[in-house]
Amino acid sequence: GSLERRRCLYLHTGRAFCQMVEVLLAVLILVCSSVSCGSAGGYTGLPALGSIYYYQYGGAYSGFGGAEGERAQQLDQRFYLLKLPIARAAMVVGGCLLVFPCVLILVSVLQVPWHFPAWLLIECTLYIAIAVSTVPALYYFLHSLLSVYNSSVCKEREQLYQSKGYQGFWCSLHGAEIAAGLLGCMAAMAYLLSAGLAVRDYRTIHEQKQKPLQL
Repeated sequence: GSLERRRCLYLHTGRAFCQMVEVLLAVLILVCSSVSCGSAGGYTGLPALGSIYYYQYGGAYSGFGGAEGERAQQLDQRFYLLKLPIARAAMVVGGCLLVFPCVLILVSVLQVPWHFPAWLLIECTLYIAIAVSTVPALYYFLHSLLSVYNSSVCKEREQLYQSKGYQGFWCSLHGAEIAAGLLGCMAAMAYLLSAGLAVRDYRTIHEQKQKPLQL
């Protein structure tokens, strides 16, 4: 009936499109955060690079002697533990950012804004709050990672691997972490756009509900 058509029509609106983009960005943030964490022990950079190095050099730590191999493993594990809380926090944030637009899509498909237009103002407020809080969250994420890369553990780990000619263990932000930061900025802009669209839709619904009274 008309209700089902109205529900389907929502998925073709600009607000629904922005929410779907937010879902995609959240998924990518989750992926980049998990890549940033790496794995415990055995070349804990990008997991893909770890496997490449593993097969290229015949096994993890194959280029090290006994004591050096143990030291490399210890440094890998300590480096992993330093990054783990940051990656977990980023993944939790990404998970919340994934659930939020999914809930809003469901609410809109169920026509809650049509029956309760004030919901759109609540939605707008939540979007603005999340967009604003994204800025300090990104600062904390990048600042914490840079602190790990500037630590003595990372510096010693970098020097140890470079002494054996291994590349890819530099103490600097790698592609996945930079991508997570950029995706966070894009998500903040999408939230602000969604906030504006929510206000626009509130005005539209309010005008449509007033028309029968004017007649």
